[in-house]
Amino acid sequence: MADAGLFHMAIPRAIGGGEIDLPTYVQVIEEIGKADASTGWCLNQGAIFGTYAARMPRAVARTIWADVPRAVVANTPAATARAIVVPGGYRVTSPPGGQGFSTGCRHASWVAAHAQITENGQIRMEGAAPEARYMFVPVAEAELLDTWHTRGMRGTGTHHFAVNDVFVPAERTVLSQTAPLIEDRPLYRISRTLLFACGDASIALGLSRSALDAFFELAGAKTPRATPGLLRDQATVQANVGHAEAWLRSGRAFLAEAVRDLWEHASANTLGLDQRAQLRLATTHAIRLAVQIVDMTYNAAGATAIYEEHVLQRYFQDVHVISQHLQGRFAHYELVGRYWLGLPIDQARL
Repeated sequence: MADAGLFHMAIPRAIGGGEIDLPTYVQVIEEIGKADASTGWCLNQGAIFGTYAARMPRAVARTIWADVPRAVVANTPAATARAIVVPGGYRVTSPPGGQGFSTGCRHASWVAAHAQITENGQIRMEGAAPEARYMFVPVAEAELLDTWHTRGMRGTGTHHFAVNDVFVPAERTVLSQTAPLIEDRPLYRISRTLLFACGDASIALGLSRSALDAFFELAGAKTPRATPGLLRDQATVQANVGHAEAWLRSGRAFLAEAVRDLWEHASANTLGLDQRAQLRLATTHAIRLAVQIVDMTYNAAGATAIYEEHVLQRYFQDVHVISQHLQGRFAHYELVGRYWLGLPIDQARL
């Protein structure tokens, strides 16, 4: 995928990236997710984190994403590292135990340590909040820790990493929340949280399609114990399949509509909270529907699905790890409901 340029799909054209449109991007990620959810997850995380290149000087962005063969950056979400201001840059140290949830760090060229800034012994503030920056560290200067012990999405390699008093030049950093756009293009006007959510939802939909296909094959071959016919001959199974197809197709259609609407507004530079709220709802709902679909296949498959060698077991484990992620939280329904009811909301979640 790196050789094919997929990790650079969302990087600005100005530095040699694909700068893909969002409607096409979600289709690409969904197809990869059909084949393997962990692979799609790694691609989505690496590709969307690359949108930081639009907020960095071109020469610096090139050194990170273009000048290193197969360049991929693995990040960590929480700003738990400490970066001490020194001449020319920062000295960065991770907290005890390192920084977590660094998807794809074992195939990355760089890790992006997320740090609060300490200057003259004090936390440097940006307005009312501590200043937080991503610090780009060559992976050889970091320690990759073995922490990703999960049942689902094991292939993402979402381990912790640690850096210890590593020097990072000032130009190889970027404000994690408030860096201004240098490349003012439609893709980069969309919040990263929603870009990540689009990919996560697409992976969940792709996974659920593959789960249904696997179940169709099983239902046409398995005769459950103490029943007279094939699994597919049971009325309950037939009804559940009908519901699952409706869930999948409606969730996919809603996501496509929300993505298309948001992209049109981003292209016209008229993107507002209405489009962002709609996309937040569509991505969350797609993930929750995917859980329902996979649970249906798992429950209907019976004991066949409990064995690790059967693909439905992997789909079951994978979708339930996806459902635990930030992008799949039930609280997003409340967030969007509050918005449409005219109540105050945390707009950073959109």
